[in-house]
Amino acid sequence: MIRISQLKIGIDESVEKIPSLIAKKLGIKETDIKDYCIFKESIDARRGTVSFVYTVDVTLDHEADILKRNIANVSQTPELSYKMPPKCLVSTRSPIVVGFGPAGMYASLLLAQCGYAPIVLERGDKVDERVKKVEDFWYHRKLDLQSNVQFGEGGAGTFSDGKLTTRVKDLRGRKVLEELVRAGAPQEILYTAHPHVGTDLLRDVVVNIRETIIALGGQIHFNTKVEHFDIKEGQIRGVVTDKNQVFESEHVILAVGHSARDTFEQLYEAQVEMVAKPFAVGLRIEHPQVLINQAQYKAFAHHPRLGAAQYQLAHQTKGGRGVYTFCMCPGGYVVPSSSELEMVVTNGMSEHARAESNANSAILVQVGLEDFSSDHPLAGIEFQRKLEIKAFEMGGSNYKAPVQMVGDFLANQPSTEIQKVRPTYALGSHPSNLHQLFPEALSEALVEGIHAFDRKIPGFAMHDAVLTGVETRSSSPVRITRDVKTLQSTNVKGLYPAGEGAGFAGGIVSSAIDGLRCAEELIKSL
Repeated sequence: MIRISQLKIGIDESVEKIPSLIAKKLGIKETDIKDYCIFKESIDARRGTVSFVYTVDVTLDHEADILKRNIANVSQTPELSYKMPPKCLVSTRSPIVVGFGPAGMYASLLLAQCGYAPIVLERGDKVDERVKKVEDFWYHRKLDLQSNVQFGEGGAGTFSDGKLTTRVKDLRGRKVLEELVRAGAPQEILYTAHPHVGTDLLRDVVVNIRETIIALGGQIHFNTKVEHFDIKEGQIRGVVTDKNQVFESEHVILAVGHSARDTFEQLYEAQVEMVAKPFAVGLRIEHPQVLINQAQYKAFAHHPRLGAAQYQLAHQTKGGRGVYTFCMCPGGYVVPSSSELEMVVTNGMSEHARAESNANSAILVQVGLEDFSSDHPLAGIEFQRKLEIKAFEMGGSNYKAPVQMVGDFLANQPSTEIQKVRPTYALGSHPSNLHQLFPEALSEALVEGIHAFDRKIPGFAMHDAVLTGVETRSSSPVRITRDVKTLQSTNVKGLYPAGEGAGFAGGIVSSAIDGLRCAEELIKSL
């Protein structure tokens, strides 16, 4: 196939114009095009106009002759197909996968596709029951410690915008997207510049992936928490669950997610090597979605083809800390995301349509080992917990979240009421001064970051925009060290730390990619 990039179509033109643009670019007739597919679609909103920019892959006769002409933005289509590992040819003890978020799900899927019949152990519920328990917390303050926004089928990403962007350049990313489409995600995620599924569609997709794994011989045990890792002479031998079930295997993929604090403590006690790692903490910021649309699309803000606009911003403070936006949710909600009692944690979520009135995003500031109270590998967890406990207390000790208008936060004065932008946090909010939540250096960095972002998106620092605390779970505070080649724990053979919880990924796609990598190395070892 031949790849053509930089094909532009005006905002009011049909995508059906693409064949004529291909023919014009290559100097051929439209009837010479045997087939084509869109590889990438992006939006160019610069210079006061808006257009769609496409990269397409085209099938033709005499492709070599076209390539010899060295036409600008025309090249051979690179090989993008994923190479499957070898199939299982001999009987072997089933590998164990602990956790069924993106890393565990894709590790399990690949193992099942190759005939290795994985045993998956997930502490939370199947997605349907999980939704009921999450809503029981959001509307009745009944928090299930094992099945919540952080734990359960699909991992934390199930209750999010379902973003599928990643900076990781890896062919496995294509397999991740193709498997999602095969499981029912929209075809458009294969080519849009900022693909997302949305929490409503993602719930059906993860069920379909689960059923595929089971159909291929895998076992999935929900409501099954691993409480002990059987390690003898530096080799994993199996695990024991909270139901006193013993699962024996010399191959365990550990894909527990960034909030499995009790599991990190068990691993530390079992002397599995780990270190504290930097991460980021901050607040959720909410604006009217129309403000973001107007800032990004100007006169075209209400055009039906554009949908809800998004942003991604970063700033380096004078003090050297990075401040950035994370998990931006157009037309979404700020959601209660606690996984421990008497702590407040926030996250963002959007449905596929992104049709709600507020845009929200985390605005985060980097924290490093120097910010923690000790050099203990789990010191970052202690740092997170202190913020979450304080947010719980500032909100009124009833799971309401402390909130503040941006103008008041910039002036370091408490909000006494919330005005035009209404918080979407389901459990209610309590006007506060969020400067009291953080060490002074972090509050100052957030203030500087908001001012910087206002220069990039006019109105970002609008007085009535709302900040909600606290966001602490953007990434894992721990890295479970592993060998760079075999991906096995540096001191426990057969244990494969994987994904975001182990400190090797951030987001749905990169976690899934890491799960695939660990499964590949496990298969190689067999």
